[in-house]
Amino acid sequence: MADADKDRLVSGDVDDSNEAQIEKSLRPRMLVQYIGQDRVKHQLEVYITAAKQREESLDHVLLYGPPGLGKTTLALVIANELGVNIRTTSGPAIEKPGDLVALLNELHPGDVLFIDEIHRLPKIVEEMLYSAMEDFYIDIVVGQGPTAHPVHFPLPPFTLIGATTRAGMLSAPLRDRFGISEHMAYY
Repeated sequence: MADADKDRLVSGDVDDSNEAQIEKSLRPRMLVQYIGQDRVKHQLEVYITAAKQREESLDHVLLYGPPGLGKTTLALVIANELGVNIRTTSGPAIEKPGDLVALLNELHPGDVLFIDEIHRLPKIVEEMLYSAMEDFYIDIVVGQGPTAHPVHFPLPPFTLIGATTRAGMLSAPLRDRFGISEHMAYY
């Protein structure tokens, strides 16, 4: 019976080894390929063109709206349009300041850091993000007690793209640090 199973053309086993690759190939890579959200696309096109002409990183972007409207895909499109690398994570995955430092330390000038569900960042991580977004540095305290001392880490200019379904849950200080804020609406 085992030999008969090897010769079957049709099987109940699911082969999803290529599924991620197929999904990736179907995603739009550029704004012209992205369908829907015309107002958001037009605004982003202006911002991206200006950043390229100035040879600067794009201002930080907040994408918010109901689930399933393409916020993650749009973040990938923005990175492609800028011609830079993108590092993707989610708010719940960044549990402590050291996790954020590790992510930021891997960025090159102009790169994009995409944080999905940014409203779920722990408060201590969110507060550390403020100086990274505004002045491109972070300070961390090394050691404990009387031997503790701050260490200053300069960062390359980067673009943070945050996505959320709950913009109202973002603290005002974090929300105010996004120079570009776009609401994704239903089609």
